[in-house]
Amino acid sequence: KEILEKYHDRLRLQWEGVIGHMHVPSQAEWEQLLTNCSAFLFYGMERFMSHILLNRLAAMNMPKCHLMILLDLTRSKQSYQRITNSDIHKSCLHIGIERPTETAMLLSLTGVRSIIANQWYTTLQENAERLEILSESLLSIGRTTGQTVHILQK
Repeated sequence: KEILEKYHDRLRLQWEGVIGHMHVPSQAEWEQLLTNCSAFLFYGMERFMSHILLNRLAAMNMPKCHLMILLDLTRSKQSYQRITNSDIHKSCLHIGIERPTETAMLLSLTGVRSIIANQWYTTLQENAERLEILSESLLSIGRTTGQTVHILQK
């Protein structure tokens, strides 16, 4: 919320979505947000792909989405239990498609032009630091995504 407030007025951007613990987005909400965005930020627990239906995402067309930032792969006791219960009903192939590289490939096939994503599990604090760097670099300073990723790698 702090980052949205910090950059909202300066850039006059239209921010739309679900913040915090407002509610769990429905599949229709996910689809509406994904297909109507020029940039998409996911900052949440576990794998991004575990939150949406794979078959629906595969059929989506997102050519307007220039940048997708996935700050996922964090874990709490509750999120681990949720994902474990959800994974019981999935095939190994389905779970494999939810991994970071496969997620990026699938999103690319749906039309997303650039994807910044975690490659392995991390902490909420580390993702918060990444989000601050991404926001400052992309929104305030105006660096390119390539320059910003290079900074994150350091």
